[in-house]
Amino acid sequence: MSVGHLRLLSHDQVAMPYQWEYPYLLSIAPSLLGLLSFPRNNISYLVLSMISMGLFSIAPLIYGSMEMFPAAQQLYRHGKAYRFLFGFSAVSVMYLVLVLAVQVHAWQLYYSKKLLDSWFTSTQEKKRK
Repeated sequence: MSVGHLRLLSHDQVAMPYQWEYPYLLSIAPSLLGLLSFPRNNISYLVLSMISMGLFSIAPLIYGSMEMFPAAQQLYRHGKAYRFLFGFSAVSVMYLVLVLAVQVHAWQLYYSKKLLDSWFTSTQEKKRK
């Protein structure tokens, strides 16, 4: 997205960003909340991180996959692509990026949940003593 706006390369090589990419930029917020939760094992920040991850990370990716679906369908059926990214069909490249991003965010959610469970059980044990 920054390459397209800063005009580092010509528009022949890089397509303009899709609309869902702008809200996806906010996906840095859940990571920052998660980092803020580490110093004192702050469960509330970690919970906020997990909730905002669904809102700012997963939701734009789902919307983006639906927004690009007609272009992917046209590429698959007719072999025609109108947007290109570094000489490749932009839809193909973006779906590859979407798959990788979903995997990264799924791992982030999984390990956040594991960490939350660990912190919660250790907090409960301290309260029992």
